[in-house]
Amino acid sequence: MTGSTAFEPAPDPAAGAEATATPESRGIARDGVQMLVARPGQLTHRRVSDLPDELRPGDLLVVNTSATLPAAVDLGRERAGQAVHVSTQLDDGAWVVEVRRADGHGPAGVSEGDVLRLPGGVRLRVTGPHPPGQHRLWRAVPSPWRDVAVYLADHGRPIGYRYLDSPVPLADLQNVYADRAGSAEMPSAGRPLTERVLVRLVSRGVVVAPLVLDTGVSSQEAHEPPQPEGFTVPDVTARLVNEAHRVGRRVVAVGTTVVRALETVADRRGRVHAAAGWTSLVLGPDRPARTVEGLLTGLHDPHASHLDLVAAVAGPTLVRDAYGAATGAPTPYLWHELGDTMLFLP
Repeated sequence: MTGSTAFEPAPDPAAGAEATATPESRGIARDGVQMLVARPGQLTHRRVSDLPDELRPGDLLVVNTSATLPAAVDLGRERAGQAVHVSTQLDDGAWVVEVRRADGHGPAGVSEGDVLRLPGGVRLRVTGPHPPGQHRLWRAVPSPWRDVAVYLADHGRPIGYRYLDSPVPLADLQNVYADRAGSAEMPSAGRPLTERVLVRLVSRGVVVAPLVLDTGVSSQEAHEPPQPEGFTVPDVTARLVNEAHRVGRRVVAVGTTVVRALETVADRRGRVHAAAGWTSLVLGPDRPARTVEGLLTGLHDPHASHLDLVAAVAGPTLVRDAYGAATGAPTPYLWHELGDTMLFLP
């Protein structure tokens, strides 16, 4: 699989259709963002606060509890204005990084053997592309050795892209249930889920279960598949997923990260087992989802590899119809991590 999308669900977001700030700064509650509910033959405009009304007692909602790191670090004089985005730390202690241009318009040139000088006396020696064969993410060895989460807590800032009006505080990039720092960028599908929404879900008999997938940097080039990411599916969640399937209840994933983790540990029948490790799984037309019957997700760019995964859950026709309804809505839906959302129930 190449990771390229098999369909074009929507045009690029129109001018003014990008979420350039948090909903709260626009006078909207976290759970007040728009939510397009997509079922076959039925597209409904709701709010995330209505999510408990769209799910059934006994449904299982699976969330990603990975918290967001301040994963951007400004470089020194030799690369003035450039920044390192730290995607993850590998099992051997090496960091996976992307070096961003000073104008923020994409990755900067990096070569094997380069040394990147970071604040706090840390140097990163670039040892090669990660994974091999591409030239955006690089494996780099820190000297002296530093735990990436500890280092970033002292010297990092949240990753932000050009469409944002101003830097967003790290606290605004955390999901309310996040409890373990590890993601370079927020697993943003869960951001609109507030404490009151979660309480209403539980009171209606919806079960909530956790897993962890630490997201890497999301600035993939067009048609570039997601990079390997670390995950943990605990035993309790695996058992809850299998039991939901056994009794005919729906498993609804909050975000593509949850789908990726569950599908990584699933057999051909969709039965999952507890595991931890790294996943390079790419879902798409020739690898449909086996573990979930619903997906809550944000709006992805037309060429993003995430759309292959969304279509693997919902089918390309429903995804295409949903994007058409979102872009043609009376109040157009906002894109990106601080924007609106969709609930696919195929």
